[in-house]
Amino acid sequence: MAVAVTCFYQPGCMGCMEQSPINREVADVLHVSIEEIDAVKNPQYIKQYTLRVTPTIIIEKDGSVKERFEGVVHREQLEGAIKKYL
Repeated sequence: MAVAVTCFYQPGCMGCMEQSPINREVADVLHVSIEEIDAVKNPQYIKQYTLRVTPTIIIEKDGSVKERFEGVVHREQLEGAIKKYL
C-alpha cells in the first residue's frame, strides 16, 4: 500500500504557513502527495489523531501511523522520514 502523508493545519498559524512550502518541496522531490487538512474545519481528526498542535504531520502506511511530527518539520527530516516507507 502507498504511503499517506497528512499535514493538519489551522488558518493564521505561523508555523503552518512556514510548513506549507516545505511540504510542497518535499512532495515534488519525492513524487508523493502531502494532503493538507484544516483541523478547525475537520474537527473529527482532532480526536482521531489526538491533535494537540498545528502543524502536525502524520505518516501512515498500511493504515497504521508510522511517524508523527508536531510543529514545523525541516525539509531534510521530513524527506528522510517519508523515504523510510516508500
